[in-house]
Amino acid sequence: MEKLRKNKEFNRVYNKGKKLSGKYVLIFECNAKKQKLGFVASKKTGNSVYRSRAKRLLREAARLNIELFRDDKEYVLVAKSIFKDKMKEIKYQDIDFDLKRILRKNKNEKNINRPN
Repeated sequence: MEKLRKNKEFNRVYNKGKKLSGKYVLIFECNAKKQKLGFVASKKTGNSVYRSRAKRLLREAARLNIELFRDDKEYVLVAKSIFKDKMKEIKYQDIDFDLKRILRKNKNEKNINRPN
C-alpha cells in the first residue's frame, strides 16, 4: 500500500475525485495509474491524540481491507468530526464496518451502471 505524501497529491484527489460518505469516514477517490492512499484527520476531529488515533484506525482498516480498493485509483480517507465526541466509544470494528459498507456500495453502483 503506497501512501499519498505531497500536498498537491491530496489536492488532486480532492478536486478531481468523487466523494463517498459514511458515518465515521469520508472517502475521496480519483483515477490514477496506481493505487495510493492518504489519511487525514483535521483539527475538527480533536486534539493531536484524537487525530492520531483516528488516523491509526483508518490505516489499519484500509490495510486489512486493501482488496476492496481498486488498483487504478487514489484515495484520501478523512476522519469525520464525530471522532471528537465519541472517540472513547468508537472501536476498530465500527470503522472497519463503515469502510467496507462505503466501498462495497460504491462497487455495486459501478456494476449497476455498466452496460452489459
